[in-house]
Amino acid sequence: MTQFGQHPAPAHRIAHISDTHFLGGARPLYGKLATHENLLRAIELLEKSASRPEAIVFTGDLADLAEPDAYRRLRGIVEPAAARIGAQVIWVMGNHDERFQFATEMLDEAGSTEPQDHVYDVNGLRIIAFDSTVPGYHHGDMTDAQLAWLAQELSTPAPHGTLLAMHHPPIPTPLEVMELLELRGQSRLAEVIRGTDVRGILAGHLHYTTHSLFAGVPVSVAAATCYTMDLSAPLHTLSGVDGGQAFNLVHLYEDQIVHSVIPIGEFVETTGFSEAFLRGLESMTPEARLEAFSSKTSTFTVEQVEALGATD
Repeated sequence: MTQFGQHPAPAHRIAHISDTHFLGGARPLYGKLATHENLLRAIELLEKSASRPEAIVFTGDLADLAEPDAYRRLRGIVEPAAARIGAQVIWVMGNHDERFQFATEMLDEAGSTEPQDHVYDVNGLRIIAFDSTVPGYHHGDMTDAQLAWLAQELSTPAPHGTLLAMHHPPIPTPLEVMELLELRGQSRLAEVIRGTDVRGILAGHLHYTTHSLFAGVPVSVAAATCYTMDLSAPLHTLSGVDGGQAFNLVHLYEDQIVHSVIPIGEFVETTGFSEAFLRGLESMTPEARLEAFSSKTSTFTVEQVEALGATD
């Protein structure tokens, strides 16, 4: 593919999905949300996408009640698609998950109630699945032993840096009630990751897309695939809605990381460009290409849009 801009192709492409909240027996969440349908649509979008991810990271709340059948159904949808894409699947614990079932059903390991912290190598990019859950509770926290383990892992830089994947994001939320369920001990985590090769933090839990910085590291929270929180609702309420579901694509460059939101759903295309149009651009010199596509008086772009029947 011709390089049109000043940036090279990304070194890594990662898909970031969160909060699937599957129930056993394909039961709808809250009796009305077919959670598997939204995930199927997200996976279909990934398979059609030109951005083929090397890994698909799920940042927790995989199963709403930690039912074994829910975990198995989730794997049954995700893993065959990931194999077709050629992507590694990375599962992360969420507060609705239970460690014993997570270990046995998602990782094929012996059941354990210990924190489910794991390290993955994705072609030189280190992804650390960090368990921020507290058994029996929905808020997040970390033990001293976990932080010591994380510090030890980060003491040796990875060839292409590190992504830290966790459920509870270490950032503020405008939803006041959700503050009760935030990650506690955030300053302790900041001490561990500040100055390391951690390039980004992927998280979920909030059920809406948001971004921030933590200890100088970009934080990206992916909206849930099950339902999302309405941030326009009156204050002091938590309003979950069946809309706005999305997942993220993460592109890592040598010195930058870019997070892009992909809404889940079917939308009517109102304008676009054909493959023939792109091939035409590729055949041009960089100067001619800029004139053809950027100039407001270019007839090349207008003719292609009109050929597709677009009006915009």
